[in-house]
Order: sequence, then structure tokens, then C-alpha cells
Amino acid sequence: MCEHQQGFILTRKQLELRGKTYLEFWLSTNKGPVKLVTEAQRLVLFVAQQDEKTVNALLRRNNLNANSNVTYLTLKTFSHFPVCGVYFQSSFDFYRARDIFRVAGISCYENDIRVSDRYLMERFIYGAAAFVGVTQSQQQGDLKPLTVITDAKLKPCEYSPDLTLLSIDIECSMQGELFSIGLSSGVFKQVIMIGDPQDAEEWIVWVNNERQLLQHFVKQVQSFNPDIIIGWNLINFDFKVLVERAKLNNVKLNLGRDNSELEFRDARGDSNQCFVRLAGRVVVDGIDSLKTATYQFESFTLQHVAQELLGMSKDTEDVDNRVETIAQDFQHNKPKLARYNLQDCVLVEQIFSHTKVMDYLILRSQITGLELDRMGGSVAAFINLYLPKLHRAGYVSPNRPANGGLASPGGYVMDSAPGLYKHVLVLDFKSLYPSIIRTFKIDPMGLVEGLRDPDDAIPGFKGALFSRNKHFLPDIISSLWDQRDEAKKNNDQARSQAIKILMNSFYGVLGSGGCPFYDTRLASSITLRGHDIMQTTAMWIQQHGYKVIYGDTDSTFVWLENVENAAQAREIGEKLESEINSKWRQKLASELSLECFLEIEFETHFETFLMPTIRGSELGSKKRYAGVKALANGQTELVFKGLETVRSDWTKLAKSFQPKLYKMVFEGADVNQFLRDTVAEIRAGKVDQELVYRKRLRQKLEMYTKNVPPHVKAARIADKRNEELGKPLQYQRKGWISYVITLDGPQPIDYISSPIDHEHYVDKQIRPIAEGILPFVGLSFEQITSDQMGLF
Repeated sequence: MCEHQQGFILTRKQLELRGKTYLEFWLSTNKGPVKLVTEAQRLVLFVAQQDEKTVNALLRRNNLNANSNVTYLTLKTFSHFPVCGVYFQSSFDFYRARDIFRVAGISCYENDIRVSDRYLMERFIYGAAAFVGVTQSQQQGDLKPLTVITDAKLKPCEYSPDLTLLSIDIECSMQGELFSIGLSSGVFKQVIMIGDPQDAEEWIVWVNNERQLLQHFVKQVQSFNPDIIIGWNLINFDFKVLVERAKLNNVKLNLGRDNSELEFRDARGDSNQCFVRLAGRVVVDGIDSLKTATYQFESFTLQHVAQELLGMSKDTEDVDNRVETIAQDFQHNKPKLARYNLQDCVLVEQIFSHTKVMDYLILRSQITGLELDRMGGSVAAFINLYLPKLHRAGYVSPNRPANGGLASPGGYVMDSAPGLYKHVLVLDFKSLYPSIIRTFKIDPMGLVEGLRDPDDAIPGFKGALFSRNKHFLPDIISSLWDQRDEAKKNNDQARSQAIKILMNSFYGVLGSGGCPFYDTRLASSITLRGHDIMQTTAMWIQQHGYKVIYGDTDSTFVWLENVENAAQAREIGEKLESEINSKWRQKLASELSLECFLEIEFETHFETFLMPTIRGSELGSKKRYAGVKALANGQTELVFKGLETVRSDWTKLAKSFQPKLYKMVFEGADVNQFLRDTVAEIRAGKVDQELVYRKRLRQKLEMYTKNVPPHVKAARIADKRNEELGKPLQYQRKGWISYVITLDGPQPIDYISSPIDHEHYVDKQIRPIAEGILPFVGLSFEQITSDQMGLF
């Protein structure tokens, strides 16, 4: 037996050998990668003890009794029925028995948890593990010898890995024929290019054909030996193409650390997500990982994200004709294509470095046990944290609702009072939903225990009652809260963000029909409690003589009608913060004997604030506003929420026009001439380059049948012309289309055959923006611009 070592779990896999189930874990350690193989494991599901005789009879009848056993346990269901554990040696027997029980109408509990996940969570192993076992060494061809530990046993530990990343990107034709593959990591860079050697950069490796390209790629990955392979749309595009071309060329993509072949699963059903597994390596897609870390962009193209985050653009002539340009460069300028290929790799590297998204994924794994490449996974994270605690309290998990669950009430949104205001405060409850869970002890097991012993329970909503002392979720949140405070204190943004996302996911998990702990009483006791808190808070503020003009989920907007300067507004905001927090502490202590974890913060002071009306109505809008925000350094910032300037489906003209107009109105400037000039420039064709719409095709072009929006019409025109000219079709399988509105309707920018409809842009882009604010200062867009009609 080796001494205990420590490492970070990269991959996990279930092995079936001679009718028994084993687990394979690959870990990154300070001595290099290590492969662990556990002792044989048992798979388990739970059934009610009252079904034990039927279960045993079914096992015997189907010849499953020899390699299984049924054991009475002290665990019980949420309905307080005692259960048996039904244990199996092989996954084949486990799944076969599960199906047999289901057909027989027997309820099985926890029958959908992977054995590797159960192994880790029941040992409270999250991300890192200490391990011991029998050390062996394996030689795999020309690769370095592997450290393999059999009969491995794992336990939790704290270990922070130093993972090696390799960024890859492919270039290919529209039909998927490979041209080149780029690789980069720090100072290492290489592009493998098909073609005769040329006088070009030394990092270009020239190969004769596609087969050699793939073989050299495999060899280079094995030589570099990364822990993580990163890229942009890496799984759904790059690896998909690589797998298809490897199959065509009879090349095995032996990219696993043990020289094993890549496992690839194409998208199934309605899912657009393919799946890649490599022994000992993790494949992390840049788009998916940024979305998981809650980054949002108008477009997730590499070009756009690099520009937004890094201020850098790709060396691309024309984004919409990129495929055609790549094909031309492959024929006529391969060194240029190689530079472009490498740049994509480097940009992905820089985005990962800039966002620290791998730090986020590592920390998320250390907190929840989720795999590094698991995108989303809120339900899985909750189960990992909650289930082992539940077992030790004597319960098994319930099953997911068969009907998908009922919708729970949403967050509180108050009717707004439209207007243009001076001095508006925003008071935000800090992490409102986690605070509610923590304060009112909202918890799946706590609901079961509260209903069983209602006399001293905490009332929830929809009949819910929660135990004061038998619960886990409030304590899990308390621990995470303390960790986040520590992370913020240490300026550890990645850890702070990981914890914030996790805590905020708990409400959604409890209200999701995909979670076994779903109960509408749980989610409703969070959201409806939020409604009550927001309404009570607004009432207290108005009792101080201030008007609440809007409220949304956890934010309250307060108009200080008689305030004249920023200093006075700040003083009132700080006073309201202190008094409201004090009132909540007193209220909850006196009425429910609860410690209060609710905390409201004076977050923002708007010197000028617009709450618009719903377009075409006098009613106030929701989730849409703009204002001049006062900053701590005495400066100001123009803020837009939900308005045209932050929407991706508005033109560049609209996005530049709105900030200028609103800034002038907020400052009390005369906007008449600005409006006339803007309309005149549009009608004179002076800003045609700013009139381009760019919109995404979210499904295949052929799928648009009943309603055919303008961008689809433009895409169809573009591909019809492409076909006529013998060019590749660009828009059949989703994508982005750039187009303008002409007198003959929408037309793609590459094939404009009619004059631009300038009045469309005045009426559909400029007018709505102007009419959203001008009435509040007694002006009319129609009156200001009507004298220009007919001049052009």
C-alpha cells in the first residue's frame, strides 16, 4: 500500500469487469497524473420495506437474486415508510432490475444516481481527494509510464491543483474537410497545416494529407500531455468534425492519457450538446463555461467576446464570408490561414486567463463536487451537498415529480409609477432568497419534520411548516455565506462568484421539477415570503414620507421628492438602510422568535431617473428604466436597464441615439435641433452604415414556416443568391444574418438591390426611443420633426 497522496479529480468513469463494477478516477497531483481504480462497488436503489417480498420474488423470477441482495435499513422515505436497500454487483443487473420494478409498479428511490457520484458524495469528497492503494506502473506505447493505483480508497482533503491547459482550433471547408489544426499554451504554439512546405513561420508543421494531419495532432497532444483541452464551440464543432474526419481516414483519436480512444456522443433528441470524454483529460468549451459563470454577451462569437473582454478583434476580413475566405486562403495563402488559426487558439487562452473561468470551475468543483466540464448542474450540485446529510438523518431522497411539477409564484414585481424624477434611491436586499432560506429555515427535510411536529414549527406558505432545528439547507447557506465574505475580503473574485451562483441557485432547484426535492411549498415559501418582505419594506419607507415608485424581486426604488443634493440623498439612504434592518430584526424576534439574516443595503443613488410607460399605454413599465447614477468619486454614470441601447436586436443608430438623447434630457438641454438633425441625416442617407440589423437564426432556415420574420426573409434571399453564384450556403443551419430594410422589404447586406426605407428607421428606431422620454418634459416627437416631412 502506498502512503496517502493528494490530488484533484479530473475524470471519473464506471468500469464493468467480470460481472463486477469498479470506478476509475484520474487525478492531477504534484507528481503528475495518477489513475486510480477502486475495489469492486455495489450499486444500490431503495424500495419500501412493505414491497420487500415482491422485490425478492421478482429478483428470483428473473434470475437476478444470485448477484444481488435486499437489506432492511433504518432509513425511511419522506412519507415515513421504512426502506430496504437493494444492492447489485453489476450495472447491467441494476438497470434490468430497475426496469422490472418499474413495470411492476414498485417505487424505487435514488435509482438515477451514478455510482461514481454516490461514491464521492457519501465520502464528502468535493474536487480534491486523498488516496491510498497498491501502486503499479503501466507503459502505453511511446508514452511516459503511468502511475496506476489499484484497490484505491479515497477520502476528502484540501488540495489546489495547478492544471495545464492546451487551446485547440480547427480550420476546415464548408463540407468539413480539414485544412489545419492549431494548438497553443503559453509560449508553446503550433499549427499543423496540409500542404507543401513553404518559407513561413517555424511553428507551422507541414503534412501531406488529412490522415497525417490527424495523426500528428494526436501525437502532439500526447506529447504536450495537458490536463485540460480548451476551445471555442470546441465540442459541438471542432471535436465533432475531428471525429467524423478520423472515421473517414481510419485514424484512431487516441487522446486519452492511457492512450485510449476519445469517446464522442453526438447530440440526442432536442439537445444541441454533444459529449466528449477523454481518460485523464477534461474538455472545456469556452462558450459553455462562460455561460455557466453567468457571463452574458450580445453574441457569443469569438470575435465579439474577444472584442468585449480583451478589446481585440480577430484578423477577419468579413465575418459573414469567413468560410469562403478561409477556403481561399487555404488555396492561395496558407501562412495567412495558419496565423488566423493560431490567433483563434491564443484568443481563447486569453479569454480564459482574463475571466479566470478555470479558477471558477475548479472552485465550483471544490465546493459542490461537480465535474469541471459539467455545465449548468445546479440540481446535481444540490444533491451532492444535501443527500449525504439526509442519509445520516435517516431519510432517502424522494423521486422527481412525474408531471414535471407545478409552477411556483415568481419574484415580486411592483406596478411602477412612470415619470422623470430627481433623486431616486435603490435599496437592495443582499442575496434575498438565500437570506430567506437561512432566516425562515426553509429546507426539504425541515418541511417533513415541521409537518410532523407542527406545534413549534415556523409557518411558510401554501400550508408549509418548517422545523426550527432539524434542517440542513440553512446551515449549508450559512457556511457558504461565511466563505463568500472571506473571499470578498481577500478579493478572491472567482471564489466569491462561484459561491454566489451556487447560493442563488437553491431557490430555482427547489422549484424545479427536475429536482427530487421539488415541492411547491418550498419554492412558494421563498418567493411569497419575498413578496411579503418587499411589501412590508415599502410600507415602512412610505411611513417615513418617501414615495416608493417601483419594486422588483429584491430592489426598492424610492423617490426623495424634496431633496435637493446628493449629500442629503446619501444621508437618507444610509438612515433608511439602518432603520429597515433594525425593524426586521425586531419584527422577526418578537413575532417568530427568529434570528434575522435579512439585510437591506443602500445600493444606488440616481440623480435623475426615468421610469417609462409601457409603449402605447399610460401604465408604468417593468424591468425597464434609465438614470444618471451618482458614483463614489463624484462622477456620474448613465445607466440603462431593459431599454433599446442594451438590446441586441436594435441598430447601431438606435444604440448611439438613445444615450445622447437621454443625456441631453437629463441635463435639461434643448433637444429640438438634435432630433431634427438626426431625422434629416437618416432621410438624406448619411447614416446608412448604422442602419444594419444583425439577428440570430435560432433554428434551421427550413423550420420557419408559419411566421417568417424579417431576418429569415433576408437569410433566404442571401442563400438563394449564394446558390445562383455557386457560393456556399451560409444560413441553412442557424447563424447570424446582417440585413437592412429596403423599400422592397428586408435584404441581406451582401445583396442589397433596392433603396433603403429610411422612413422605417425613423418610425421604428428613432420614434419609439424619443417617445419614451419626450412626453415627460412636455415635448412631442411628431411636432418637432413634422416640419421636415417632404424635404427629401
